[in-house]
Amino acid sequence: MGSFKAKNKVVLVMGATGTGKSRLAIDLATYFGGEIVNSDKMQVYDALDVVTNKITAEEAAGIPHHLLGCLPPDADFTAADFRRAATRAVASVARSGRLPIVAGGSNSYIKELVDGGRGEFRRRNECCFLWVDVRLPELHRFVADRVDQMVERGMVEEVRRMFDPDVEAPDYTRGVRRAIGVQELDRYLRAEASGADEAEKKRLLEEALDEIKANNCKLTCCQLEKIRRLAALSEWGVVRVDATKAFRKKLADAEAAWAEQVVNPSIEIVENFLAAEAEEEEAPAEAMVNVGLDLVNVASSALSVVGAT
Repeated sequence: MGSFKAKNKVVLVMGATGTGKSRLAIDLATYFGGEIVNSDKMQVYDALDVVTNKITAEEAAGIPHHLLGCLPPDADFTAADFRRAATRAVASVARSGRLPIVAGGSNSYIKELVDGGRGEFRRRNECCFLWVDVRLPELHRFVADRVDQMVERGMVEEVRRMFDPDVEAPDYTRGVRRAIGVQELDRYLRAEASGADEAEKKRLLEEALDEIKANNCKLTCCQLEKIRRLAALSEWGVVRVDATKAFRKKLADAEAAWAEQVVNPSIEIVENFLAAEAEEEEAPAEAMVNVGLDLVNVASSALSVVGAT
């Protein structure tokens, strides 16, 4: 037998925008003693915290987060840049004896991390993939309501501070300005700066918010399409956790449903993953199969394996 060096174990939490990825990642990090590596391409920027739904200090609950708010607003940060930075962050967390948990909605970043760089990440790490899913009707209602909450939290004021009416054609293809909620407010902010009357401003703001809601709903559909493609890859072994029931509940009932339907099954999945014995020989990269369905036999109505519908 050849020499064997145990791999680090890494949990990756995937899901469309608004499904509760960050919340679950924090729940798991709290339970297992972990740290979170952000994989949301807009939340890496040190700007527009409300627009990008960046986790607050209170929500973080003392859990260390990496690659969160670490770049200037106009910086370029490619998927390859993310792969290199996230690989270093995961290694650092693992060296400290804590569980690395990668969480975020940018699936192109996740795919590049796992499969890019000639498979470096797979060679170093054993992965457990969790997919937090919510049925589209409930999810679309949630993301639309969340836009209204973002307005109350200062979304428009936040974009206004970055907006320059003297720039006729801002570049909305770079940096954090790509975030949904920035370009959509352009016409409203220009009308405001030019002294438009209240009726006109109200109309333009309502149109902008409707567009933001629609674009967020479109984003969820695009993200789900990408996740389903990744979940279809047998070597990923993605396990789907259905959070829909928690989204249908209100207040205290929602908290209880989240714990029962999402957190507890996810904890059991990760416990099985962490308890699995490492292979004695390192398998060829092309034959590697990440811990997934074959390691998890959780009898729960909240949990469904991809393809088993």
